[in-house]
Amino acid sequence: MTQRPRLAIVSTYDELCGIAGYTRALEQQLRDSMAVQVFDLDQYLLRSNHHRVQQLGDAHIQEIASRLSDFDSVNLQLEHGTLGRTVPQILRRLRMLARAAPALSVTFHTILDEAVPPMGQVWQQAARLKLGAATAAALDGLRSWTLAHGVYAELRRQQRRKPVHVITHTRRDMRLLRDVHRLADVHHHPLSFVPPETAAAIRAAATRDAFPMMKRLPPGAKLIGTFGFLSPYKGFETAVQALRYLPEDHHLLVFGGIHPQAIARNQPRDRYITQLLQEGHIGQSVIDTLREGSASTSLALDGSAAQLLARHPQDLHDRLHFMGVLDDAQFMTAMALCDTVVLPYLEVGQSSSGPIAMAVEMGCRVIASRTRAFLQFARYHPGRVEFFDIGNFAELARRIEAGPPPPAEPRGPVHDTASNAALYLRVSLPPGMLPPEAAVAEAEPLSAAPQRAETVG
Repeated sequence: MTQRPRLAIVSTYDELCGIAGYTRALEQQLRDSMAVQVFDLDQYLLRSNHHRVQQLGDAHIQEIASRLSDFDSVNLQLEHGTLGRTVPQILRRLRMLARAAPALSVTFHTILDEAVPPMGQVWQQAARLKLGAATAAALDGLRSWTLAHGVYAELRRQQRRKPVHVITHTRRDMRLLRDVHRLADVHHHPLSFVPPETAAAIRAAATRDAFPMMKRLPPGAKLIGTFGFLSPYKGFETAVQALRYLPEDHHLLVFGGIHPQAIARNQPRDRYITQLLQEGHIGQSVIDTLREGSASTSLALDGSAAQLLARHPQDLHDRLHFMGVLDDAQFMTAMALCDTVVLPYLEVGQSSSGPIAMAVEMGCRVIASRTRAFLQFARYHPGRVEFFDIGNFAELARRIEAGPPPPAEPRGPVHDTASNAALYLRVSLPPGMLPPEAAVAEAEPLSAAPQRAETVG
């Protein structure tokens, strides 16, 4: 019996984060064709500030590296911060893994070039005497530039010695790494989590009984879902603002919580949760709002004081529901139950998003802010994403209430878990070991394709 090819995936795995969720999905996609072993990046060891624990973090990476020669190929799911806190830590640990791999593929989840602020922006802040903000922006930009170019330089060195493949989530990022940073073998494919047959089964079985907090909602309630860890760049406050302009039967369900790495010591309430509660006037009275509007407001309370101290008339407590953190299966069930999935993210240079990929694969109606990442993602799934301008809650409310547009005619190649698995097989195995379904490259799926050859998953 011929031994199946062996693939090592180095990634976070048991953590509550998007990279770990994608790795779990990828493992399922590849297990029928390869023997896959995931090496979990221990975030306690790799993210600690303590000097002794940092040494244990290096030893942890060295232990993983010592085992990679037993595999035919190694894939690194690269989110830079999962390897360490500082630039030297991250680059040192990346080198250990890259040099130990017999053949290497690297999946970029963030392209740090987008994180470098333009110098004009830095000088503008300095000119306004915002020296602290200007210095912080310049230092962050320098850190991102140093880290990104250190990673690219290491991969260029390794590609002269052995097979090195790179996977990005957008064609734009592929062209940046290929044409600007001179990485030799770069591919692109959107994130993909859910096979079509699994999505259909989840939708068929999904009921509100799976979520106790949903059972109290009126049967005819229209459910708007936002998904992901609670962070200011997610822009969930835009969805809260839009809810105020929607009929009473519309309810906003916030699926997610604070990221484990963002939980602060001795903080009574996360600042972003406080912002969302204030936006929904939850737990506020009219007098609280007046005080927020002006710190110098002086009120003479008379017989109407009870009305000022009572619940705010625009309190959205009955229509805004915080649903908590979900596991992978609950996440997809929740999407299946929502009438609309809204992703109102800000533009922060992000190159991919797990929630939008899951929502599209689950067959949901998806409305997303017009960020570069979402626009790039939608090119792989024509007609599946509706857009509104970042922060425009009035447009978002109108779009939700108007209902979905007519279904788009399918066109171009399909990008799903099958094509994703085929790409990973192509970069992980030599041509003689490829199964027939993975050996044939797909046609270029996007418009304005360059004339030079490139592989598309």
